[in-house]
Amino acid sequence: MSSQTSRISVTHNPSISGVDMAAAGLTAFFSIAEEWALNTEQQQVLLGSPGRSTYFQWKRNLRGNLSRDTLDRLSYLLGIYKDLHILFSSNHVQQWLHNTNDNPMFSQQSPLDYMLSGSLVALADVRRYLDWARG
Repeated sequence: MSSQTSRISVTHNPSISGVDMAAAGLTAFFSIAEEWALNTEQQQVLLGSPGRSTYFQWKRNLRGNLSRDTLDRLSYLLGIYKDLHILFSSNHVQQWLHNTNDNPMFSQQSPLDYMLSGSLVALADVRRYLDWARG
């Protein structure tokens, strides 16, 4: 297989429907949430605080009409997950997420607590920080 054909395109593909993006994003998110041992409330916050019935519908059906905000959140979380597994072993991913971090950005909180502030900017900050750490 040539190097050109083995590349994965990360550009926007208009042939991928919003339903397909939602299904893929939600499937990945709920797997990550289980690995990170997130409770229901934490999962809802990271998803942008959808209504409880909406959240459970997404979890049960792995589909739904997701807002641009929710899709952005899923994108950041998938990137954070990827970066963490590039930088750390599985044991250290949990430690990094849950332990207090001395970096001023985290204000003496754990990275997970920082992300649980609920802001999209917090997710973007963590993603940018991890991208920087990867070099």
